[in-house]
Amino acid sequence: MNDMSSTAVRKIVHVDMDAFYASVEQRDNPQLRGKPIAVGGSAARGVVAAASYEARAYGVHSAMPSVTARRKCPDLIFVPPRFDVYKAVSQQIRQIFAEYTPDIEPLSLDEAYLDVTENLRGMQIATEIALEIRAKIKQVTGLNASAGISYNKFLAKMASDLNKPNGQAVITPKNGPAFVETLAVKKFHGVGPATAEKMHRLGIDTGADLKQQTLEFLVEHFGKAGPYFYGIARGIDERQVKPNRVRKSVGAEDTFSQDLHAYESAREELQPLIEKVWGYCATNGIGAKTVTLKVKYADFNQITRSKTIPASLAEITDLEDIISLLLAPIFPPRKGIRLLGVSLSSLERRNSGTEPQLRLAL
Repeated sequence: MNDMSSTAVRKIVHVDMDAFYASVEQRDNPQLRGKPIAVGGSAARGVVAAASYEARAYGVHSAMPSVTARRKCPDLIFVPPRFDVYKAVSQQIRQIFAEYTPDIEPLSLDEAYLDVTENLRGMQIATEIALEIRAKIKQVTGLNASAGISYNKFLAKMASDLNKPNGQAVITPKNGPAFVETLAVKKFHGVGPATAEKMHRLGIDTGADLKQQTLEFLVEHFGKAGPYFYGIARGIDERQVKPNRVRKSVGAEDTFSQDLHAYESAREELQPLIEKVWGYCATNGIGAKTVTLKVKYADFNQITRSKTIPASLAEITDLEDIISLLLAPIFPPRKGIRLLGVSLSSLERRNSGTEPQLRLAL
């Protein structure tokens, strides 16, 4: 095998649930099955959080404004999100992963990397592990998952999209570099629309084009991402699966159908956002020292206000107090407020033996 490093060939599986939020809603409500649905708000400023495959056939996709989605699919059914249910299903899936390997790196509620090079079942063939995991997810949750199998994270992620929905694909060390060469850079994981546009301006449209660039050229134009792009153009990605990966920040925001002008209504709208970010940290044993309030006005100008404290927030009431403190000085607002957001950063793992008990007020 043409391994790209001095170590043994790794076996990485990327598991990605198919239309996760929408599939949970169709599972739980038989009347929604086979119909185009969007999880999210149908209001004028709503955004699609997830779309069923029936809706995707009309061109509806996540992050699309709800009005656009409705225009593309007049029969679209909007369903409000139930994040508590999605989180519970995600925990079921995580438990299935843990039967095979402790090396699990969740990317979100519906996808994760697994390093199965050394696995708890002593199984040699990663494709068989992926098949078993997908079958068990279906058995336990009633939901379909897709998987990608490869010798590094980048290619495993790319492979999981190849046979969606409810399929899996393998990219071997032998065919990895050739696979990358034929791929459009805009489809690369880690290349967003702005970066893809910049690459396009530089004459880089495919993996083959990217491979022709020197490391110096890529660092000059893409900074710290340069070495990563240089590697993946050759099918090389040395990043490890990190089970204890701590996110740099966690946030939630909401856009309102009518602009807010009063402090009381703004503070009321912030409460579910506070509970959502605190809930994430409580569930995952994470502490936070920096609180940021985001305010977007009716004219689309936005401001942020932050406060950092010496030790991690101990209680949700501490977070509530800081948000109130940050919110008060912006009233009365110069214009109506169309969006509010709450984010926590300076995140760290909590030591359960010494840290105060987390309290989740929901």
